[in-house]
This record gives sequence, C-alpha cells and structure tokens, in this order.
Amino acid sequence: MDRREVLGASWLGEGRCCFRLWAPFIDKVEVHLLGPDDRFVPLSKDDHGYHQAHVENITLGQRYRYRLNGKEERPDPVSRFQPEGVHGPSQVVDSAFPWTDAAWKGLPLEDYIIYELHVGTFSAEGTFEGVIPYLETLSDLGITAIELMPLAQFPGERNWGYDGVFPFAPQNSYGGPEGLRKLINACHAQHIAVVIDVVYNHFGPEGNYYWGLGPYFTDKYHTPWGQAINVDGPGSQDVRRLFIKNALYWITEFHMDALRLDAIHAVYDFSAQPFLKELTELVHHRATALGRRIYVIAESDLNDARVVSSWEKGGLGFDAAWSDDFHHALHALLTKEDDGYYMDFGTIEDLAKALSEGYVYDGRYSHFRQRPHGNSPKDIPPQKFVISTQNHDQVGNRMTGDRLSTLISFDKQKMAAGLLLLSPHTPMLFMGEEYGERAPFLYFIDHGDMELVQAVQKGRKAEFVSFRKQGEAPDPYAQKTFTDSKLNHALRKNGEHQLLWNFHRELIKRRKTIPVLSSGLKDQRKVIVHEPLLCIHQRQGNSQAFIVFNFSEKPAFIESLLPVGRWVKELDSSDPRWTLEVNSSNAEPLKPGALAPFSFVLHLLK
Repeated sequence: MDRREVLGASWLGEGRCCFRLWAPFIDKVEVHLLGPDDRFVPLSKDDHGYHQAHVENITLGQRYRYRLNGKEERPDPVSRFQPEGVHGPSQVVDSAFPWTDAAWKGLPLEDYIIYELHVGTFSAEGTFEGVIPYLETLSDLGITAIELMPLAQFPGERNWGYDGVFPFAPQNSYGGPEGLRKLINACHAQHIAVVIDVVYNHFGPEGNYYWGLGPYFTDKYHTPWGQAINVDGPGSQDVRRLFIKNALYWITEFHMDALRLDAIHAVYDFSAQPFLKELTELVHHRATALGRRIYVIAESDLNDARVVSSWEKGGLGFDAAWSDDFHHALHALLTKEDDGYYMDFGTIEDLAKALSEGYVYDGRYSHFRQRPHGNSPKDIPPQKFVISTQNHDQVGNRMTGDRLSTLISFDKQKMAAGLLLLSPHTPMLFMGEEYGERAPFLYFIDHGDMELVQAVQKGRKAEFVSFRKQGEAPDPYAQKTFTDSKLNHALRKNGEHQLLWNFHRELIKRRKTIPVLSSGLKDQRKVIVHEPLLCIHQRQGNSQAFIVFNFSEKPAFIESLLPVGRWVKELDSSDPRWTLEVNSSNAEPLKPGALAPFSFVLHLLK
C-alpha cells in the first residue's frame, strides 16, 4: 500500500496502530503516547515528507500528540477525534461501526428535498444524537435529505462550523465520530440521505496546527477568512491529496451521500488540471466502486455554468450548485429590501428568469458588482440548481438573524413555499422554515483566544455600523446569542405554525406524486409574467401544470390566462384550509375566477 494512502492514526486491532503525518518541513517527528505507559515513539521520514510508524502495545482510545524536532508538541492535524477540543491531545478511534444500512444505495438527485440544519441549535441537546428523534417528523414532512452545516472540530462548543481546523474529526461537543455514525445510520433507516458541508478553502484562525509542517498554504492568494490553501503551487500535490482523502473518508467511513463544498470561488487554482475537477472525478469513481449514488454540490457566487458542466465539456463535474439568484430575486420581491446585492433584484421578471434559466445574472451587468456577472446556464437541467428561500448565510448574516417569518406575512410565506417546492429545481429548506420558526439564527463563536474574540466582536459591530437605528449587533461570543438561536420545535403543533407545516407537507406531497411538477426539461417549461402575476406552464408528455402567483395586494382574474384545455384546480393557497381564521373572517368574498392577494393556485390539465 502507498504509505500516503492513509493519513492520521489508523487502528489495526490487537493493540496495533499506524501513525502517518505529512510534514516535509519537519526533520523529526515522534508520537507521544500519553497515559500511565507514557512514551515517545519515533516516526520514520520518507523522501516525500511522510512520517510513519507502526506502534504496538497500545489500547483503543489512546490519546497522543506529536513532538516536532524534539521540542514543540501538537495534536495530530489529521486526528479522527479531539475529545478535549482543538488544543487537546488527539485520540485513536476505530472506524468499525455496526451499520444496518447495507441495502441503502442513495437517492436520485431529482428526488432530493434538502433540509439544512445546524447540529448545535437544532435540538436542545445540540448533538448528533439529538437530531435522531426528529427524523421521523422530517420524513413525514417529506424531507429526503438533511444537510449538516460543517462539523469538523472547531474551537469551543458553539460555532457555525466554518472555523473548523481538524477536517477529519467530527466535533467533540456534537458527539464525535460515534455520534455522527449513529445519526447517519438512523437517517438511512428513514430513507433520508445525508449531505455534509465541507470547507476546503481555508482553516479557522484558532487551533490550526498545519502551519509550519509543509506547504499547506500560499501567499499568492488571500481569502476573506484566512490564508488560502495551496492547491496549485510547489508541493500542492500532497495538499490536494489531503483534501481528496478527506472527501473519500466521509463517503466511505461515514456513508455520507453527498458533499457540499463551501465557497469554491475561494479555492484559487490556475493549474491545467483543476483540484476541484480532480476531486469530483475521484468521488464519482469511489461512488461507482461502492455501488452508491453519491453527489458533489458546490457553493459558488460566480454564476458559472462550467461548475456543473461535465468534464468532457470542460467543466468541473459538480452534480449541482447553489443558485443564490433565486433567493435574492424572491427575497427582494417579497420584502422590498434593496440594500447590498439586493439592489440588483426586485422585479417579477428577475424571479421569472431565475425559475426558467437558473441564473438571473448570466452575463448581464450587475450594479452591485459594477461589472457583467455570470454566464449562460441554458443547457443545464434544473435539478442541478439547489435553490432556497432561506439558508444559514441569508438568515445568519443579517444583523439580528431574522427569518422570513418575521419579515413577511403568512400569505407571503406560503407563496415562497410554493415557488420553492413546486419548482423543478432542487429545493432546500432551512431548519424551522417549514413551520415559521421565530427564533433568529445568529452568528456565534466560542474561541478560547480572547484577543481573537475581541477582534470578532469589533468586526461584527463594524459590519453593521450603518444599522445602528436597529440597535446593536448581538455579541457573537455571548452564550445567549447561541441559545437564542435554538429552535422551538413545540411551535410546530400550534396555530399558524402547524398550518404552515401542514402546507409544506402538502406541497411536498404534490411534488412527489405529480411528476410534471419536477420535470427536468427546460424546453417543456414556460415562465410568463403578466404583472403582477407570474405564471409557470409545465409540460411532461401529455401532462400539464399551470401555476399562477399573485404578487399584488389586490385580487387578480386569471381565467383568461389559462391555456386551452380542461383545467382543474389542484391547490389554492388562499383556500380556507390554508388560511388563518382571523384573516379569512374579515376578507371580502372573492369573485369567481379571481386569485386572492399574495396567493397562488395550481391547475392540472385533465
């Protein structure tokens, strides 16, 4: 076996463990085995800078550090578990687990209905196992995949996860590798796929023990979050190998169904063979070997269709990518916000283009960016675009973390749900959205370095200095900021929250049982604007659907808009079944053929 094939501490059983570390800048590495039998074992270094040793007479759960050049001791940067946090010793763990998902082969991408969640705030326990009791409810809702925000070990106990510094170690406060495997196994038992959010563009600012070991970083480029990862400079082959091994680790040892790569626009690479293309190829090859459906999803703000184009067409080969344009177009239209990037959106035509093409900005001039932005995605099928009305970024990067449920009316929330779930794109809900959660999702940290804490606090205040009229930005270090972001699942069973949850379930049911709604053929779909109405005419063979959304405070007549044929109303968001009694009792009766304000109706051809 290539000694570079496996990194970290590999438990071999019967008291044996193999330790491997790539540290070409270090001459001498010893593994310090902690405990009653405290000892140092030297690792041998090969010509490629890999240090390794097979060690006998250790126990499973052994804690250890590496001593570098006989002086400084550090945890293993490719540790599988950090039981005492980012600065504590690493621990030897076994990859064996009593999996019961042998029959699980994954789902077709077009069947994905994603639910993004943050493990720490999703449940009262804030752990992997704390998610498990809710899986049956999510399955009942119709969710087919959960997306876990980053879970690689980060400083402290609370963080969004994008400050991770041990890419192979599931967060200790979440339950470590054992808890994560239990969650994934339970998800597959409910026929729910698992997507993990991975960060390959930077490491967090605290607990990064890769520095000084080798050419992991480059000064050629800079990211907004820290040093750029070296994937195209001298020594980059082994840096790339580290992250590719990490991707394969998650899908092989943890049975992950998909990887969502954070901000690939910050993975700077001018090599002839792009790192991201190499990664998608090897993940897909491993999926074939495992006999499972496994996907790679990109977050990118480039609006570049090459991200999801095939390798043969010069693309990177991602299976799907987030499309922020849908979110921005819908949010600006419903809230009338026009600051920041929302200045580029706000018309029904923008939303229509997002629904029909995937991008609004496909080479069009962006006033926010002050340049043309994007290229044409005309040949990209809709399921390759992951769309959302809310996600961790779009909620959490607001000063007070406010959700749509606190910004728009109940009727508008239903419209947003209809646009999301009746679209042929791949829909993603953000945790709590399905019942109108009122708790904010705020930005929070738990760094141990107080100078870093103060810098983050100062930066957060400066970011929102122009929003002083709305009050002060919550302190990201305060425990309360974290606890205020916890979901209140009890809301789901009461009043308008229960009504909204049932409405989401009904929409997902329609999506799953009416194939024409999720048809992936762009040439069979027309999105038409009749201000203030947006109409979607979808075909699939002899089946047709016609959906009309009314973005007006007044009723609108729609019968003249229906194409020729016998159309039957399948669902009306203004039906009393989906309407709050306090509103419906005061509303004027609608005239025949009228569509209520801020509502939509789905017709099917019979």
